[in-house]
Formats: sequence, C-alpha cells, structure tokens
Amino acid sequence: MDAVTIARRVRAGELDPGDVLRETLARIERFDARVHAFLTLNPEAEAEAEAVRRRVEAGEELPLAGVPVAVKDNLTTRGLATTCASGVLEGFVPPYDAAAVERLRAAGAVLVGKTNLDEFAMGSSTEHSHFGPTRNPWDLERVPGGSSGGSAAAVAAAYVPVAVGSDTGGSVRQPAAFTGTLGFKPTYGRISRYGLVAFASSLDQVGTFGRSVADLALVSRALMGHDPRDATSLEAPPPRLEPDPRRGRGYTLGVVRETLEEGNSPGVLDALARFRTVLESAGVRFVEVELPSLRHALAAYYLVATAEASSNLARYDGVHYGARVAAGEVRALMQRTRERGFGAEVKRRILMGTFALSSGYYDAYYGRALKARRRIAAEFAQAFREVDLLVTPTTPTPAFRLGAKLDDPLEMYLSDVDTVAVNLAGLPALSLPAGFEEGLPLGVQLIAPALAEDRLFDLAALFEQLTEGAYQQTAPLD
Repeated sequence: MDAVTIARRVRAGELDPGDVLRETLARIERFDARVHAFLTLNPEAEAEAEAVRRRVEAGEELPLAGVPVAVKDNLTTRGLATTCASGVLEGFVPPYDAAAVERLRAAGAVLVGKTNLDEFAMGSSTEHSHFGPTRNPWDLERVPGGSSGGSAAAVAAAYVPVAVGSDTGGSVRQPAAFTGTLGFKPTYGRISRYGLVAFASSLDQVGTFGRSVADLALVSRALMGHDPRDATSLEAPPPRLEPDPRRGRGYTLGVVRETLEEGNSPGVLDALARFRTVLESAGVRFVEVELPSLRHALAAYYLVATAEASSNLARYDGVHYGARVAAGEVRALMQRTRERGFGAEVKRRILMGTFALSSGYYDAYYGRALKARRRIAAEFAQAFREVDLLVTPTTPTPAFRLGAKLDDPLEMYLSDVDTVAVNLAGLPALSLPAGFEEGLPLGVQLIAPALAEDRLFDLAALFEQLTEGAYQQTAPLD
C-alpha cells in the first residue's frame, strides 16, 4: 500500500497503524535475511504505532499518519543505535533524534528501523559496510547502489513505501536508479542536517525515496523547514510539493550533452531517448545544453569531499564515544581505535583528503577544486536562464555485480559521474525510473535551479502519468 493511501485511511479511522506495522515487519522477516536492507529494527515501533492511533483519535492532523518509514543509519535516533555502518561506532546509542527524525515522528510516521549504508556514507555500492553488503532486490547478486543502498532496497522490496537517506554526491539518486525507485535530493539547506553524521558538510543533504511521485512529495514535504540548530538551514519558505502534471507540459528541458558523450550503456541511452519522446508527445520542449566544466566535476568532488571528511572524522578517537581499543597511553589508544574501527575505504578517503590539504599541495589540489566548483555552479546558473530543468542519465549503467568494482576505486567512483556536480552546486535533483536493461532498472535525473523543487515533481508526475507508472514496479522477490 502506498504512503498516501495509508495516511488517508489511518486519519479516516479505516486502518490501524499497528496492522500496517505488523504487515511491514512480516515482509521484512520473510525477505531481509537475503536483502540485508536493515541494520536495526526499532523495538519501540509497536508502541509508536499505538501512539499514532491515539493522536489521530484525539483529532491531530498527521500528514504521515501510520506510514512505516526506514531511516539511514547515519541519522541519529534517540535510544536506537546509530552506527554509520562503522566499527568505530558499533553499539553507539545517541541521546537525541536528528531533525529529520523529529519531523517524521511529529508528522505521525512510524520508524521501522535503521538501514545499511557504506561506512560513513563513503561509497557507491553499500559494500563498504562493517556489517556486510546490502543486495539489490531486483538481482541479489548485484549492488543496490550507495551509499543509501539500504534505504533504497527497503523501498524497492516493498518493506516500506518511503525511506530517508543522505546524498553527498549522489547517494540517494544513484541507488534510486539502481533499484527502480524515486530518489530526491533537495536544495542544500532545505532539510536540516542537525543529527546527520557529517561526511562532507558543504555537500551533505538529507534526501528521500519513494515508489511514486505522490509518496515522494508527501515524505519530502514533511521534512522541510528552517531549523536554527543547523547554521546552513535555509529560511526560505518551503516549496508546495503538490505535483501537478499540467504545469510540467509547459516546461523546457535541457539535455546535458557532456553526460551523453561516452561510458553510457545502450540501455541508458535508450531510456533517455524514450523519456524525451514520451514528454515531447505531451508538449514538453527539449533543447541541448553544454556544461563544459562538468568534465572536472568528479575530480573536484573527490578532492572537496575527502578534504572535509578528513576533518570531520578526526573526532572519532576512542575517547568520547563509540568503540575504544585499549592501549597504554592516549596517542596509542587513538591510533589503534581508528586502525581497527575504520574500514579500508574510509581510511583511503581520509588519506586522500589529508594529502589534498597538506602544506605544499593545498593550492594545487584543494584550491583548484574549489575554483572548479565555482565554475560548475556558474555554468548551471547560465543554463537555467534558458531552460526550466536539466536532464541527464542518473547513472551510466545499470547496477553492477557485487564485488565487481571493489578492487578498483576509480571504477567505483565513476558510478557517481552524473550526480556529483549537483552537490557541488547545491541544486535540487530527482531520479525517476525510466526503463530497464536486461531486467535491471534504469533512472533519468532531473535537475532544477535552487529552490525550484516544485518543477522536479511536476515533470516527474507528468512522466508518471503518461507512462502509467510502468517503470515504478516492486522488485520481484516473491
């Protein structure tokens, strides 16, 4: 059942939130030993569902009344373990909820549990987890994408209708494409980062997953709003997020030429061509757009992100919280804790970032990356003077096999080639299912100007309407 229907029926007294939760948990019990979307289930979920029922009976208008939601395990949850899929935080239980979790609870959602991710959100496959990989519900021998692969898999497997993740360089949109779900990253600052464990603070943003445009809009709307606890939180009024396909018919879309030049599978190019044909039949106009600085985006992203990560992860020292490896003196304690607590990919990125910031290399690497970032943002701004939205593939290929890229970090990083520029520029973007290749889902990415999230949802709703949701299917686990 979709989130919109669950919430409407719970508010009308036609559906008990406890019954919805029990069906959710039964499906998780049936399939998740194979998929491994969840790291932790919420032992208080049944009590939360009962509390929602009482709130509805008391007359509260709850937009997410009784909707079961999964949350990525890098968002803090009071009384429930938050590990970031890392050995260094194994067993850590925070004393407070992240702002996004607070808003979910306030809106009447029921937190089912915490989902798997690449350690500290550093990865593109959810294979870099201290607790083992998540598998793609469409093909259990393939990755679900990353780093929010657990949240994407939970929606694709129909455990929950909506889920929450984080997106630093495509970590919501890329797994959405790989799992046939919708994934949304808002404008930087739209959703509070309070309680989101930092990877790269100038790039991190909370994002959402759903199986329909209406569900995605419902959960995203509930999370948005200013939060004084987050210095980067925007004070601008939140968007309406009431998708209207009629508005989408009047849009002009710019196809980004640089994303089509090489490296895309035939199925990806066919999906984008079909997407264009379907929308042109409804009056949407397409033009070609050039963003020449995109060729620098991947390199700039991995310099900026790792530099910020090397600073953010310095706090995990075995002294204040999380894992601690005994040693004779403090320096040795910190060294051994980090050595044993961090996985190989996190160590690699800390070293990359430390090198980029080191004396003698700052200007050559980090400084140049910041210049490229500014140029990319300027080119996006110029393009949006001519078009309402930009369109690209979300990923150059469908989901790859487990283990296929673990030994080649550069190949793994190329999975993000179509998504990282959006984070560098702080723009909103949405990935929607648009085709299949050899039975595997493919996604198309829509990019909007800052604060223009409504355009993404209008256009996505139009495509969903025209295709009758043909590409928004539940993964065939049964």
